Order: sequence, then C-alpha cells, then structure tokens
Amino acid sequence: MSAVLPPPAGFRIGHWTDEVGRTGCTVVIAPEGTCGGVDVRGGGPGTRETDVVSPLAGTDRVSAVMLAGGSAFGLAAADGAMRWLEEQGIGYPTPAAVVPIVPAAIVYDLAEGDAAARPTAESGYAACEAAGEGVPVRGRVGAGTGTAAGKVLGRGAATPSGVGYAAARGGFGATVAALAVANPFGDVVAADGAVLAGACGDGAPRTADFIAALDRAPSPEELESRNTTLVCVMTSASLDKAGCARVARAASAGVARAVEPVFTDVDGDVVFCLASGQGEIAGRFELIQLATLAARASAEAIRDAVTRAR
Repeated sequence: MSAVLPPPAGFRIGHWTDEVGRTGCTVVIAPEGTCGGVDVRGGGPGTRETDVVSPLAGTDRVSAVMLAGGSAFGLAAADGAMRWLEEQGIGYPTPAAVVPIVPAAIVYDLAEGDAAARPTAESGYAACEAAGEGVPVRGRVGAGTGTAAGKVLGRGAATPSGVGYAAARGGFGATVAALAVANPFGDVVAADGAVLAGACGDGAPRTADFIAALDRAPSPEELESRNTTLVCVMTSASLDKAGCARVARAASAGVARAVEPVFTDVDGDVVFCLASGQGEIAGRFELIQLATLAARASAEAIRDAVTRAR
C-alpha cells in the first residue's frame, strides 16, 4: 500500500473545519460521468440519498459524496455542496435544471466540543470551494475533527481519531484510493492485531475482550452508543452500479480488518464507491482485483486516520 499515491485524476477532496466547536465536513467531488455505489453495514447509520446509488435505482451518476460531523444535523452540509455544484453546472441533467446527486453520511461528534456547533449548508459550500486534486490533508480535520476510537469505557477514555487516506494501483492499471473518517465504538487495530487506538489508561482492555467478559449490560450512561466509520472509495476503473456496490461491499471487509468489534448496533458504518472510468466495464477478474485493493485501502485509511490524529 502507498499513502502518497494521489486519488484518480479528476477527484477533488476538500474540508471545512471548526476547530473551536470540534466538528467539520469533508467532500469528495467526482469527475463528470462518475458511477456510484454504497454498502451500509452499521446498525445506526445517518445518511442521505444512499438509495439513489443502490443498484436498483435508475440514476447511475454521482456528483459528490459528503461526509460530515454534527450527527443528523450535519446532513445539511450536502445542501451547500449541491448549491456549489449547480453553480458549476455539475449534476444530473433534467429538462428543467441540472440536479447534483450528493449522497451523504454523518458521524456523531456532538459530545466532543460544542454540541451546538454543526456543519451547515455554508460549511458544505466552503468544503467544495477548498477542494482540490492530490493527496488530501488528513488527521483532525473536516469530518474527522471531533472523532475518536475505542469508546467502550466512555468517550472520555477514547483515543482521538480523524480523517485518513490510502491508495494503490492494480496490475490492470486502475488506481483505487480510500478516504476514511474513523469514529468507531471499537478499537482500530493494526494488520498484526495490535491496538492502534482504543480505550486509554493503564490496564485498559481491548474492546472485544471487555465485551466478551461482561456479565451485565452497561447502563446508558456508561455506553457510548453513537459511533460510525465512513469510507469513500475512488477508482479510475470503469464500473456499473452493480460493480460499484460490489467494490463497496468488499471495502466493508477492509473496515472489518481495521476495526474490532465492527458493524455493531451502536455504529453507523457506511462505505461509498465512486468509479470514474468511461471505457469498457471491468471484467470479472479485474473486478476481483479492484475489490481486493479497496479492502486493503479502506483498512489502511482507517489506520492512517488514527495515526495522523496524533
């Protein structure tokens, strides 16, 4: 894996950060003609327009993906992205107007800073204004500003997290990149199983071990019940909606490699896949290669998020 290989040409990533309120949003603006898919695994997702990128929906184009803090309030950031994209003439053409397609997902960060500080439509617009090509800024920025990992002992004992990124190029020539916002209930673990980010303090247990040993349910005051890991995969390969959904599903396997436990009822994990290629649709083995790389990139991006947060 390489953490310095840029996203595929044409993809632009931008952040809006509220360092005082400890929240923010991050946008991925896709090249024209990009196809999208989604895989929702968490038990408590906060999303907007994910149905429109499902394989059964008629729309096959995505203008941008918005990732935001602020819990459900942060979904408003997508409004600003839509306004910015419309001004640029980017979106799905209809007889009356161009309509940008902007799926969005959020993380819960209200407990980190000022609960009244949330990304707004203006925040989403500003993130688009700041967006550019190349390897994005990572760490405690954008949607990752108020995130943390390992909350089994409460948010106060968790480890700060943020936004991470990783990318690779496959043998068929396509680039696969992943942008992650890590805010999981569980620990973030390295490839060898070592805990990179979890509950802090001397003698603090691994989250999975702590849960396995419990003989009673924690009280609502003890349990941090609002968590999420978000990933946006970007590839230069040519995929249809079903292929994008398959790659997104494979990337969820990468989330499972880096987060333990994962996809819990108190997580809202969502993975998007955006494919910008306009040539012949990837064949079966090329799709397997893309899925393999997406899983690896997603896991490494999540690990990068906690590493950069330090």
